[in-house]
Amino acid sequence: MFLFFLLLQGLTLSAQQREALWPEGRMPDAQPGQIAAMTDESTAPGFDPAAHRMPYLEWFDAPADSLRKDVCMILISGGSYECCCDMHLIAYWKEELTRRGIQCVNFVYRTPRPEGLPIYQTAWEDGQRAVRLVRSQAAGRGFDPEKIGVVSMSAGSHLALLLATGSLTQTYDPVDALDTLPCHINWAIVHAPAYVTTDSEAGTPATRDGYGTDVHMSAVFPFDAKTCPMSLHHGGADVYSPNGSTWVYRQLRRMGIPAELHLYPGEGHGAFGFERGLEFMTQLGFLGPVAPEVALTDRYPEDLVPTRYKKENVWPDGRMPNAQEQQCTPYLEWYIPEHRSTGAIQIIYSGGAYVGNDPDGFEVAPARRYLNAQGITVVTLKYRTPRPEGLAKHTSAWQDLQRAIRVVRSEAADYGLDPGRIGIMGSSAGGHLTLMGVTSSRHRAYWPVDEIDFLPCNVQWGIGIYPAYALTDGLEWYNATGGNDDTAVLAPEFSFDNDTAPMLLLHGDADGYAAMNSVKVWEKLRAMGIQSELHTLATREHCFQQKASPGTGSYTWLERIGEFLQKVF
Repeated sequence: MFLFFLLLQGLTLSAQQREALWPEGRMPDAQPGQIAAMTDESTAPGFDPAAHRMPYLEWFDAPADSLRKDVCMILISGGSYECCCDMHLIAYWKEELTRRGIQCVNFVYRTPRPEGLPIYQTAWEDGQRAVRLVRSQAAGRGFDPEKIGVVSMSAGSHLALLLATGSLTQTYDPVDALDTLPCHINWAIVHAPAYVTTDSEAGTPATRDGYGTDVHMSAVFPFDAKTCPMSLHHGGADVYSPNGSTWVYRQLRRMGIPAELHLYPGEGHGAFGFERGLEFMTQLGFLGPVAPEVALTDRYPEDLVPTRYKKENVWPDGRMPNAQEQQCTPYLEWYIPEHRSTGAIQIIYSGGAYVGNDPDGFEVAPARRYLNAQGITVVTLKYRTPRPEGLAKHTSAWQDLQRAIRVVRSEAADYGLDPGRIGIMGSSAGGHLTLMGVTSSRHRAYWPVDEIDFLPCNVQWGIGIYPAYALTDGLEWYNATGGNDDTAVLAPEFSFDNDTAPMLLLHGDADGYAAMNSVKVWEKLRAMGIQSELHTLATREHCFQQKASPGTGSYTWLERIGEFLQKVF
């Protein structure tokens, strides 16, 4: 019966471009002050509100047969629940998705806000009906009824969250047979969701920036058993607080639902990183079979640009603090491109659980080669491992890092480089070490051994790749609660002093060294007024980049580093 209904609807309605959502006279909570129109139409001369009361779907042309995927995307504009104003975004999304073989449909819901009801109520009713109508046409329009996604903006993203988390909530009494169909969606790309924190849920910007012990995620989102995977995108300076997106992300993790979180430093209210949403869809297989994974070291097998090379020990002979015989000797290697694009310097080192570390391994060498090819000087660090006896696991590595930064700063001018533009980057335990270097440079790791140690060891930026040991539920090993519990707080060794620098954080969503390590660091930095960038990657575990599929965020991760460095330079 269900399949027959889908076929019948698809055959009879597929030719229509603009399609009413409700039977005439059956629209729930109809109000005479509401219309359904994009603002370019509603503000045009001669617009008649009485002729535009009915919310509708606007079906765009189907993609070319040679490109067609079995996927449909519902496009949802924002506009504060006062209008549907994002014509440019709808056009952009439609173009980008259609050329990738995806059927697109614009969903235009009732605005302005209804009187006497929650600001989202009529839009949510329209949204559930819209999903049912889209699902009913799957067969006739050539897509899978279980491959329906949404992409949204602002108030439209608040609505998208309601659709994504609350399809089992009945928002209206059934009006016809269409309402027997399920109204869940299968994934959502959510840009700048508004009204998510309780200091904004009345329909205002976040009056306290999403902060406060009594500020939390709005309770209007049910997070039911049909809640779908999401890719959340938010500007770090948005007045509709990005903390709303981190709260939603945390809840998805608690439920074990794959998710991504993309946070953009200094950006206000807007839609950013749609390309990351496409990578999210690729990773989850919504755009077809996921391509075979490729080893990162196969993609960057050798140095492609001429560089000046130098190797030197970190410490003067006999002056290394807390020297222990079982540990390796720390050293630096300079790679200075013949043709430099900047005087900045990037220091890179690997992870290894503070048991070992490898400056020639997959966590370091490909990034060094990528940055050298961009004209950026790289210094790699081999720090002392294994873990020191009788000291905290990171103590000798932290000493080596502070000394390494001072050595690099002392020698930078000799190579025509800028001693005031130094960044650090590490993975896993090296990510923890990066957090130490970024947040705690005013905290002495050792007593000075020579005049170099009177130079500052602060850095101007940090790049943390799946940092481990950052929360109290995983100080020595995997995060016991996934970092999702509010009792899991940042590790006590991070000072977050006045020299704390902005960061880029990259993390696999399924990492046992939990992605919440990075998210809670980002939240702390924002609370300090330090705008930073963060990307988590759905379904990806520790060492997400070692092997990755083309078209996914785990494959393009080095580009995020290049983009971030262009901003901080």
